[in-house]
Amino acid sequence: MHSTKSSEGTSKASTAEARIKPLVFYGSVVGIVLFSLWAMIFTEQAIGVINEVLSWISGSFGWFYFLAIVAYLIFVILVAISKFGDIKLGPDHSEPDFNIVTWAAMLFSAGIGIDLIFYCIVEPVTQFMEPPVGEGGSIEAARHAMALTFLHWGLSGWGVYTLVGMSLAFFSYRHGLPLTIRSALYPLFGKRIYGSLGNTVDIAAVLGTVFGVATSLGIGIIQLNYGLQYMFGIPEGIFTQSLLALMIVVFAAFSAATGVERGIRRLSEFNMLLAIVLMLYVLITGKTRFLLDAFVTNIGDYLQNFIGLSFNTYPFAPPTDWLNAWTLFFWAWWIAWGPFVGLFLARISRGRTIRAFVIGTLILPFTFMAAWMAIMGNSAIDMVMGGATEFGTQAVEKPGSAIYLFLEQLPWSMLTTIAVTILSIVFFVTSGDSGSLVLSNLTIRLEDPNQDAEPWMRILWAAIIGIVTIALLMTGGLSALQGAVVIMGLPFAIVLLLIMLGLYKALQLEKLKSASMQESLSGHLSGRTISREGHTNWAQRLSRAISFPTFKQVETFIQRTIQPAFEAMKQKLEEEEYPVSIAGDEGDNLHLELNVDLGGEVDFTYQVWPRQCSMPAFTLRAEQPRSSYYRLEPHLREGGLTYDLMGYTREQVISDIVDHFEAHLQYLHMRRERAARNTGEEGEPGSA
Repeated sequence: MHSTKSSEGTSKASTAEARIKPLVFYGSVVGIVLFSLWAMIFTEQAIGVINEVLSWISGSFGWFYFLAIVAYLIFVILVAISKFGDIKLGPDHSEPDFNIVTWAAMLFSAGIGIDLIFYCIVEPVTQFMEPPVGEGGSIEAARHAMALTFLHWGLSGWGVYTLVGMSLAFFSYRHGLPLTIRSALYPLFGKRIYGSLGNTVDIAAVLGTVFGVATSLGIGIIQLNYGLQYMFGIPEGIFTQSLLALMIVVFAAFSAATGVERGIRRLSEFNMLLAIVLMLYVLITGKTRFLLDAFVTNIGDYLQNFIGLSFNTYPFAPPTDWLNAWTLFFWAWWIAWGPFVGLFLARISRGRTIRAFVIGTLILPFTFMAAWMAIMGNSAIDMVMGGATEFGTQAVEKPGSAIYLFLEQLPWSMLTTIAVTILSIVFFVTSGDSGSLVLSNLTIRLEDPNQDAEPWMRILWAAIIGIVTIALLMTGGLSALQGAVVIMGLPFAIVLLLIMLGLYKALQLEKLKSASMQESLSGHLSGRTISREGHTNWAQRLSRAISFPTFKQVETFIQRTIQPAFEAMKQKLEEEEYPVSIAGDEGDNLHLELNVDLGGEVDFTYQVWPRQCSMPAFTLRAEQPRSSYYRLEPHLREGGLTYDLMGYTREQVISDIVDHFEAHLQYLHMRRERAARNTGEEGEPGSA
């Protein structure tokens, strides 16, 4: 059955409902543990191999990363502005589970929020003082530094998240497939996604997620370690960093165990508020007019030079080390985080249209990131241009110190330093707990995409992330973290191209289904309101329109009218040798459903669900006033319809089922005709 209930108040899956995917779980864990042990024991060898593979990938596939990132962004924008933009990521009747503010906070904090603290000073100052081409320290270098910063943190990266999140939400919440990466490939490979092909894709997603999250945590730990040394004299080094990693894992595991509704949601809202306060503080206490002018200029430079920057691989004077440390690293990093953040975005975005989802995930985070980077980055560049060259040199040579040295130049530095430390720690926790939640859901089978893995699984993955973080820190700190991400991002970059093709194919089928409904509409309208004597049954229609039944009345109607109608349909279809089943539930989960097995084609499903509604103010009732009444609404595979079945006769209910069954058969006919013109069609999502 395809659930038509809201996902609000999500639940944890029981042991019976959640089963480990053996190959994905054990294959990923064994590979990660072996890598971690190798990196810890044979550190020098690990450093050499990582650097060698990094050089090969950057030399052979750097161009591919540049093209792929642009392709992802163009694709999601075209889908949003096309006829597909009105399709909901979930059933047609579903509504968003979170308001826009909470949703924005969660998608921002689950993104690369932890690294905004690290790079908001480091990147602008580094690009200003040591640009990839040209002379550093000039006004042109300052503008180009901010344009590069906007490129690395702007729309391009969020296009990756949007693509993955949109695909997973569409296939899981609209078509009932598992909330996992392999589901997005169903239109291309059909049921083969449940075999070795799907396992390989999910393992690639797990590895990319683990190394992506570990890289962010490692970068943040380097910065936090300096902050603790700056404030309390705690020494820098791998021992302190390992203790910090363990501490963060404990907090992340605890937060993940509390679930999205309480832990991740509340921490995300707190983090966003604290980050905005810190940004406004820098804006107000700094050169406010200059920063606002620079922000506008930065936006213009970014938009004007977006195409040139996005395709500039520096072929004539290749700054190989710069590309590996910056653009290639960032593109691979966004891709490696794709399955993690994309799955998390899907998890919190059920009920939004594709257009609203794309606009929200591209514009909301970018708006904050642009403001954050412009205010912090331009302030830092202005300090260097004003004579604080020692600050600039230290920020480039010792990136972990940059944010603290920057705040030292402003009033109330101790207070802001404490605020940044708190912000960093909470960003650690939101990234760690989101990562462990997503990894858990990737490595088990969940019957319902609205459910999450049990707490023990999330705690285990939080611990694994911590181990990988420590291993990467031991192999060379920041450079090893960056190299590992570039390497692990490549396989999933290819998977993302397949996800694009699969989603486009599925969206075409979705619109084909809508067209089939329109073409068969004339048959739906025949005889609906005509009595047996041949007269329009207006009295029955009026009676239904002014009726506001109780839950008990709906329950009785299902038993006396809907059930017999379903049984009549079942009997007739079984006479034609169609396998038919009727299922349902009572009490709070009251519903009834009719399922027709169409063999290799897409099965037909017709359900009825009661929906509680507020009593309208215009009702005149002699009995005790009630605050609510119930409608009985039909639901198809695509979600709930908007009309009420209460008061229908048995024959009218049967007619309604037949109408939708005819429309479904019309859709299957149109799809077969289309497949005949385009060979190789595998079917549609959810036909398994």
